[in-house]
Amino acid sequence: MSDYRTLTRHDANGVATIEFDHPPINLMDREVIVDLLKLAKSLEADTTTRVVLFRSANPAFFIAHFDLGSQLQQPAPPLPEGQASLLSALFTRFSKLPQVTIGELRGRARGAGSEFLLALDLRFGSKENAVLGQPEVAVGLLPGAGGTVRLAQLVGRGRALEICLGGADFDAETAERYGWINRALPDAELSAHCDALAQRISSFPAAGIAHIKAVVDQVSAAPVAALVEESQRFGADMNAPATRERVQWLMDNGGQTDGEMERELGANLAKFS
Repeated sequence: MSDYRTLTRHDANGVATIEFDHPPINLMDREVIVDLLKLAKSLEADTTTRVVLFRSANPAFFIAHFDLGSQLQQPAPPLPEGQASLLSALFTRFSKLPQVTIGELRGRARGAGSEFLLALDLRFGSKENAVLGQPEVAVGLLPGAGGTVRLAQLVGRGRALEICLGGADFDAETAERYGWINRALPDAELSAHCDALAQRISSFPAAGIAHIKAVVDQVSAAPVAALVEESQRFGADMNAPATRERVQWLMDNGGQTDGEMERELGANLAKFS
């Protein structure tokens, strides 16, 4: 029996392949977070796996976004001063794993889906089917789990502001040009490319892999203080009347289900009235 409810894990030749499978849209809800906590703990203690490859069983959604609807019924308590959110801290754990982490993006990765990918080492997207976005601004929020911080590091100030303030969707080729992902590939070639790269890296001596990650992280790790401030601002704004009104509108109009609202979320959130 699997240890996970929302993902599967397959290990071969030093590569762990993780597939998100949480219908209908791979929402980043409590169940997924619990599974990712288990996975992080397992990988942190894993001395045989060298590469972890993440992909989705759903070609339309990698990870849709954070479960905003749950916050309407049971708002999260205020964060203790000086502390990042559970989700932000979890993504930081993935950013610090001893293994090389690769994201294979087919479908939509908005909000926390994009933030999860940003915490990985490498990202590759389908030219035809990958969609990225940080739409939080449209409901009165900012990306709260590393999005503003890691995007600014990867794509620069101007493009990070364009992404986060505009809240629009981005295709893989634009994301590649901005530095959001490593490369945009034809959909038919994406999985084979990611598999081959994972196997290639895993065939090299572990010491070299570890040293490269350690030194690169010295100059590229997300600042802890910025991650904390991001989480604190997100938590404070989540219960604001304007945010709750817009999240309720999202839910009333098909949010968090596999329909037109979610498939075209970047455009649809701007239609709030």
